[in-house]
Amino acid sequence: MQALKYVLIGIYGIVCLALIIVAMMQTKDDAGASGAITGSSTNNFYEKNKGRTKEGMLKKWTIILGIVFAILTIAVSIMYLI
Repeated sequence: MQALKYVLIGIYGIVCLALIIVAMMQTKDDAGASGAITGSSTNNFYEKNKGRTKEGMLKKWTIILGIVFAILTIAVSIMYLI
C-alpha cells in the first residue's frame, strides 16, 4: 500500500509539471472588446480545422491533463485517508 502511494505521488508530480508547461505554452487568442464589436466569422478554414493546429492540440492536452490532475488529486487524498 505504501508503494502505491509513492507511485501515485510520482505520477501526480509529473502530471502537475506537464500541466504547467502545456498551459504556459498556450497563446492568448481572444479578441477582447474589438472582437465583440466587430464580430468574428466562424465559417473559415482555420475555425473548421482548429483542432489540428498546434494551438488546438495544446488546448486539448490542457483539458486532458486538467481532468487527470483532478482525478489524481482525489485518488491521492483517498490514499492518505486510508
